[in-house]
Amino acid sequence: MSSLKISGPYAITPDLNQTNDLLNKTRQVLEGGVKLVQYRNKSANESLRREQAKLLLSLCREHNALLIINDHLEIAIEIDADGVHVGKNDVSVSAAKNQLGQNKIVGTSCYNQLDLAMQAQKDGADYIAFGAFFSSLTKPNAVSVSISLVNQAQKALSIPIVGIGGIQLTNARTVIQSGCAAIAVCHDLFQAENIKATAEHYVQLFAETM
Repeated sequence: MSSLKISGPYAITPDLNQTNDLLNKTRQVLEGGVKLVQYRNKSANESLRREQAKLLLSLCREHNALLIINDHLEIAIEIDADGVHVGKNDVSVSAAKNQLGQNKIVGTSCYNQLDLAMQAQKDGADYIAFGAFFSSLTKPNAVSVSISLVNQAQKALSIPIVGIGGIQLTNARTVIQSGCAAIAVCHDLFQAENIKATAEHYVQLFAETM
């Protein structure tokens, strides 16, 4: 699975324990043209996470989209997801890569630390994520990142950079233009009045900017 597929809008699922609601909203995101989804649910129990992850993978397959599992490497392996996203307190990038296999995607959060991103690339990461660029509802206490960090990272890295944190249609263009190959969006997509139309707008932003 090529890291070149890490591009465009990157949908991050919200904590939804109503599986039908999660699937319906994700389906609208995919119908809007998004090709990259991360399953993230911090409030679900292990059984529900597995159930939701399997159903989301089937949904992504229907729409020729990738499904990345947040944190839970064992679920990614069990359901044969396209990859996993890890943070500093999760399994290491190299361990995830070894267990998942070379044909899978491993991404990692590097917050506002370029040295962490450079090490992640050495360890085999397929992409790194910097954030938060803006105030985030998902992670209100997240460290802040400046556009200049992406400029520096582009010179030091050869893997895609994902921008995350408080990204909305009103500010997304700035993050894309900074050099981020993808932008991670949660609330602005899944809480939109018209999810499909909002997803289409994000896809169009990349078409106009890239």
